[in-house]
Amino acid sequence: QNEKELQDAVKQQEERMLQLIDKSGEVMRLKAEVSELKNLLQRAETEAKVLWEEMRDKEHQVDTAYVQERVVLRQEVNKLRLLLMEKED
Repeated sequence: QNEKELQDAVKQQEERMLQLIDKSGEVMRLKAEVSELKNLLQRAETEAKVLWEEMRDKEHQVDTAYVQERVVLRQEVNKLRLLLMEKED
């Protein structure tokens, strides 16, 4: 009886350890994904800053209001695409 209880306890402990290992792996994967996304965001922000600086330098040649409107419209299109994809899932 005691041996059976001990075996059950060991088995439960092993299952808990495996679950923790799985969760730990998932956390590590998510941390890596967050890090990659932060790097991509920083890169995009840098590119945007440089492009706006370039446009400011050539303000008389470029219609910045038109470009800004296109950026806003593109953001709205992307937002709507994401909403549609979520709705389809």
